[in-house]
Amino acid sequence: MTSSVQAGGALTRQEQRHITRQLMLALVASGALILGLLWRWLAPQQVAVGDLLLGAASVVVAVPVLRHALHSLRYPSLHGLTDQLIALALLGAWATGDLLTAALLPLIMIVGHILEERSVIGSQEAIAALSKLTRSRARRLSADGELQDIDNHDLEPGDVVEVRAGDHIPADGLVLEGKASLDTAPITGESVPQEVVPGAEVFGGAINLDGLLRIRVTRTGETSTLGRVIALMQSAEQASPPITRLLERHAARYLLLVLMIAASTWFLTQDAQAMLAVLVAACPCALVLSAPASSIAGLTVAARHGILIRGAAFLEELAEINAVVVDKTGTLTHGRLHLQAVAPYGDIDPTLLQTLAASLGATSNHPVSRAVSEIVSREAWLPLDNVREHQGLGVSASTPQGEAVLGRRELLASTLTDLPAAPEHDGPIVGLALDGRFLGWLLLADSLRSEAATAMAELRDLGLNRQLLLTGDRQSVADKIAHQVGIADVVAGALPADKLAQVKRQIDSGYRPMVIGDGINDSLALKAGVVGVAMGAGGSDIAMSSADIVLIGSDLRRLGTCVRLSRRCRRTLQVNVFIGLGWTLAIVAMAAFGWLGASGAVIAALLHNLSTLLVLGNAGRLLRFEEKLNEQA
Repeated sequence: MTSSVQAGGALTRQEQRHITRQLMLALVASGALILGLLWRWLAPQQVAVGDLLLGAASVVVAVPVLRHALHSLRYPSLHGLTDQLIALALLGAWATGDLLTAALLPLIMIVGHILEERSVIGSQEAIAALSKLTRSRARRLSADGELQDIDNHDLEPGDVVEVRAGDHIPADGLVLEGKASLDTAPITGESVPQEVVPGAEVFGGAINLDGLLRIRVTRTGETSTLGRVIALMQSAEQASPPITRLLERHAARYLLLVLMIAASTWFLTQDAQAMLAVLVAACPCALVLSAPASSIAGLTVAARHGILIRGAAFLEELAEINAVVVDKTGTLTHGRLHLQAVAPYGDIDPTLLQTLAASLGATSNHPVSRAVSEIVSREAWLPLDNVREHQGLGVSASTPQGEAVLGRRELLASTLTDLPAAPEHDGPIVGLALDGRFLGWLLLADSLRSEAATAMAELRDLGLNRQLLLTGDRQSVADKIAHQVGIADVVAGALPADKLAQVKRQIDSGYRPMVIGDGINDSLALKAGVVGVAMGAGGSDIAMSSADIVLIGSDLRRLGTCVRLSRRCRRTLQVNVFIGLGWTLAIVAMAAFGWLGASGAVIAALLHNLSTLLVLGNAGRLLRFEEKLNEQA
C-alpha cells in the first residue's frame, strides 16, 4: 500500500500525501460516525438520518480500502491480502445492513495501516540522517591559493580542501597538513574521537572537533565511504527476509483457507457478525510484520554501530555460523609496515641512522620506503640532491653528510665490500650506508591490530571455536600472528584459489564459516562463505562488493557485535512469529465460535491492531541494543 521511501528523507512527498489523505478520510469518517451515533441516541425516531450518516462514514473509508483491494488483485502482496479480507468484510457488513460495523471496521484498519507504515520508516530515518551528511559546504583551495566556498558535490578527486573546527569533512581523503580530533560516530559507530595527522585517511561526513586540516580528496559522491554506506543500507532495507518470502508463496492458499473457515462459520451459526469477525481476525498483519519489523530494527542498529549488512537474510545467517576463516594482512593486521627495530652497526648513533633513512625513504613511493619515511617527523628530514631510485632495490642520494644509499642487501652489496650479515627477521629489512660506510639495519613489520586477540576470544566465547587463519604470507609470519590471537589452525602461502578451496572444505566438513578479509585476493573466499565480512576502511572495492557485511570502522570487535545482534534478532523474530501466528489463530477461533459477541468484527479489528502493536513494540526493543567498544575490551 505504500510506496518506497527514498534516501533523501524519512518520507517522500508521495507518502506524505498518502498518509495525509488517509488521515483526512479517517477524520471525516469519524465525524460522520459520531454524528450518526449521536443522532441515533438523541433522535431514535429518525433512524433513517442516523443510518444515512453511518452509511456516509462507511463510504468515505471504504473508498481507499476497496481501491487497495482491487490493486492487490492485480499486484499480489502480503499487505494486499489484508486489504482483500477487509474489503470482503466491508461488503458483508453492507450486505447484512450493519452500517455501524461497515463504518468502524475500515476506520480501525486505516488507523492500523498508518501505524504500520510509520513503523517501518525507522531504517529510512537512519538513511536520511546519513544522507544529510553527504550534503555540506567545502572550502576548496584553488591553484592560486584562494579558498572557494562550494558545494561538496562539486568536489573531484585530487582537490585540496580546508576543514576548520566544527565543520564536516566534505569527502573521503588524506590529511596533508594539520592535526585534529574527528567524530566518526555517524559513519563507523565509534564513540571515541579519532586523532588524525598528516597521511591519515578520513571519511566524508566525519566532524572536525578541533584543529585545522588540509585534505586531498580521494573519493566523492556515491564512490565515497558514506555513499557506499547509504547504498548498502538502501539495498538491505528493500530485501525481503526469508520468512516473508515463504508467506508470499502461500498467500493464495491462506486466503482460500480463510474463506472456507468464514463460509463454514456462516453455515454452522447463521451469525453474520461471526463470519465477518473471522474475515477480520484472519488478517495476517502481525505475522506479516513480524519479520520485516525485526529485520529493519536489526539493520538500523547494525548501521548505527558501523556495520553494514546487505540484507535481512545475512542477518539471520549470522545467528547460525559456528566457524571463522580470517585473512591476516589488512584484517588481523593493519596491512601497513612500521619500524619494528633499529640495529646500528658499531657505534653509529641510532638517531642519525633513523633521520638519514627517513629522508631517503621520503623520496620513494615504495611501501617499504614510505614506512621508513614515517619514523621521524617531516621537519627532521634532510635536504637531498641527485636522488636516484633503483627499481625494487632502494634509493640513493647526495646528503649534507655525503653519498647515502638505502635499500635491500643486494643494492648495498654493490657499493660496500664488507657488508655484515642481516639479522634474523620475518619482515622486510633495509640497510643504510653513507660514503661507503655501513650504518645499520632497519627491521620493518606489519602490526597486529590491538583488538585482534580480544575479538577472536570473543568469537570463541560465542561458540565459534573453529578458527582458521588463511593467508598468502610465509608460514613463520602466519604462525606468529596466529599464536598472538589464539588461532590454532593456519594455512599459509595461499593463493586466491587456495583460499576458495579452504572455505569450501570447511563447509563440506559441516561448518558454517564466517569469512573475513579485506583484499582482492579474498573476494572469492568472501563469496564462498556462509557470511562474508569485509574490512571497510582499508578494504578494496572488490572485497566490499563481494562481502555480505562491511565493517566501516574496521574494528574486529564488531564481529562479536554482529553475532550477538543477529542472535538477538532471531529471538525477537521467533517471539514476533509466535505473537503474530498465535494471536491470529486465537482470534479466528474466538470469532468462529461466536465468542466475540454482537460486535465481533469491530472487536476482532481492535484485537488485530493490538497484536500489530505488540509485534512492533517487541521489534522496537532491538533499537535499545547498544555496545561500546571501549567497554568490551
